[in-house]
Amino acid sequence: MAFEVFNKRVAPLGKEPSVTIQKRGIFSFNGAAHKLIDNAETVELLFDRENNIIGIRPATASPNAYQIRTQPKSRTGLTLLSASAFTQYYGIDTSVSRRWRPTLKEGILCIDLNGDSAEVHGNRKPAASPKEGSPTP
Repeated sequence: MAFEVFNKRVAPLGKEPSVTIQKRGIFSFNGAAHKLIDNAETVELLFDRENNIIGIRPATASPNAYQIRTQPKSRTGLTLLSASAFTQYYGIDTSVSRRWRPTLKEGILCIDLNGDSAEVHGNRKPAASPKEGSPTP
């Protein structure tokens, strides 16, 4: 038998706010996290270099604002924010997807990159590799 240890940190957080920074610099918010910033449609991204904390605050449309996209048919209220330029500019590691529990401080959703996080793996199965000796497409 081959048992594996259940990693509770990878399990869905349910009603707890969570923000995941995916490999390509896309931020995904569950409904509880998006609600903390009043379901904002546009936000500004902030970064505290000294403490390594990302800040996300509601904003009106401006040249510095990012559009948040709500996923249609999402039962969890999942919303996405494409921020690859932001993660690249500040050197935020996106080599693996990671999930954090954000906090709200003075109306700013804060993600402490030094705080506890969990590596997240997608639920898609990897493509099957061809069997040895079989032709490849």
